[in-house]
Amino acid sequence: MREPLFVKQNSAKWSSYELSPTEDPDELADRFVQITDDLAYAKTFYPKSKTTTYLNGLAAGLHQSIYKNKTEKSNRFLTFWKYELPILFKTYQKQLLYAFIFFIVFCAIGALSAKYDENFVRLILGDEYVDMTNANIAKGDPFGVYKTGGEALMFLAIAGNNIYVSLVTFVSGIIFSVGAVYNLFRNGIMLGSFQYYFFSKGLGVKSILVIWIHGTLEISSIVIAGAAGLILGNSFLFPKTYTRLVSLKKGAKDGMKIAIGIIPILIVAAFFEGFVTRHTEMPVWLSVSILSLSFLFIVWYVIIYPNKIYKTLNHNASKS
Repeated sequence: MREPLFVKQNSAKWSSYELSPTEDPDELADRFVQITDDLAYAKTFYPKSKTTTYLNGLAAGLHQSIYKNKTEKSNRFLTFWKYELPILFKTYQKQLLYAFIFFIVFCAIGALSAKYDENFVRLILGDEYVDMTNANIAKGDPFGVYKTGGEALMFLAIAGNNIYVSLVTFVSGIIFSVGAVYNLFRNGIMLGSFQYYFFSKGLGVKSILVIWIHGTLEISSIVIAGAAGLILGNSFLFPKTYTRLVSLKKGAKDGMKIAIGIIPILIVAAFFEGFVTRHTEMPVWLSVSILSLSFLFIVWYVIIYPNKIYKTLNHNASKS
């Protein structure tokens, strides 16, 4: 393997070890084994290269971490969301893309099914919800469902449910990734039929301005949770150079970090749904601003920022 390809395939992993130190003995040992394997390969094929020097320094640092009892850094909490989680997004960008494609396809299936089968919406959303929404439309308040109950209780209930759905989507990936795809299917079909229902009532644009105030973050998080489930399932199906058990442990750990990492986003989405979405007559500019900023945040944090970190660290590694 040529050295640039070797660096390209492994630089994200090396960078994550530098930026996301750990005190967990098992994790340290796993990292040390992987780095020494990479170092041995580099010494064999690129003995005088900067890559070998860089890996030698990285291995030495991990060796010291294993045998030195250090106190955990006070900024560990911040480091996770600033570096570790974005690097995981970069490392598993293919799984994120696959989860997104799956979800979009399932949404389209849901919308088309609702279009060509008038009973499909009731099958997916339930008679009670459809009847209630039809009554609200007749009263001139189509999104009245978001005004029921107190803000705080609604926020807590929605946050708990969203976190539960996301974690289930992740954990179900252990069923050979099919479980995660199935949960993306369920949520995609529901969203597609739900959204088509409002368009069929002439409320498409209004539904976007109201529902996607919270839906932008909520739906994005479900897709990310689906990607975490694919990471978990694929780690067992495709262990690559690892043993299947080691690969599964790594996939479970990385997937769990992603599933846990999106919890703050789900909480913000629940806050919007409990406290903001209920104000259905808010100015259009305010609604557009909230959902646009939410969308831009997801694109920046999941795609742009991880790539920026990766390029910076890859550049630094190549100069080492």
